[in-house]
Amino acid sequence: MKAYLELVRAPAALTALGDTLVGAGAPLRGRRLLLPLASVALYWAGMALNDWADRDLDAVERPERPIPSGRISPNAALATAVGLTGAGIGLAAAAGRNAVPLAVAVWGYDTVLKNTPAGPFAMAACRGLDVLLGGRAPLPAALMALHTLGVTALSRGEVHGTSPAVAKAVVGGTAMTALTALIAGGRPTAVAAAVAYAASVGRAQWAVVQDPSAARVRAATKAGIHGMVLLQSALARHGSAIVLLLPLARALSRKVSPT
Repeated sequence: MKAYLELVRAPAALTALGDTLVGAGAPLRGRRLLLPLASVALYWAGMALNDWADRDLDAVERPERPIPSGRISPNAALATAVGLTGAGIGLAAAAGRNAVPLAVAVWGYDTVLKNTPAGPFAMAACRGLDVLLGGRAPLPAALMALHTLGVTALSRGEVHGTSPAVAKAVVGGTAMTALTALIAGGRPTAVAAAVAYAASVGRAQWAVVQDPSAARVRAATKAGIHGMVLLQSALARHGSAIVLLLPLARALSRKVSPT
């Protein structure tokens, strides 16, 4: 079980729970309560598929991961990705929404686009589509996508480090995201969440500007993943409680790495 929790980066899926609430712009009720579960299933599917697609590279760079360490077979990881994808699409359909475009984007990123220049943009599209799964919310979807673009671009240096230029560009994107969320939020709780987002994510990313080593990049990537929760709280009109997921996500990430 622990190997599968590591395969899907289980705690990191807490950062996807708020996406559809942000997209809905209103509290989820009835069948639509299934939408956050659909997001989680598709997030986990993407993580399992990621490790399946990267199994040869991980054997060299991250041999401790479940597949190269022999704790999960490649076929079992692929079956997990397929099953979770089906579950995500099914849950969304039961809630009256179509998650097929999101599933296609997830599979396209992991199997084709990840290691190309379009990779970070494809991952950003996945997050934006997850927000739109909840409803029509173009600005929140764009801001969540912009944040994801920066986190993904920076995460490419988790093994060998990155460049100060990339780190500076990512910090600039975070500042733009925080400022827009601050202006759009208006409510005191939204303003507080936007400020906390800028402080926690921006500080970790600025540390990479000063020292673009792999260790700093990993720390900034983890901060960026957790920062999703703060950004969601700033953007959701009725989502102040989303921020309560952050302490849980941070605590569980000490048991299972979110990256």
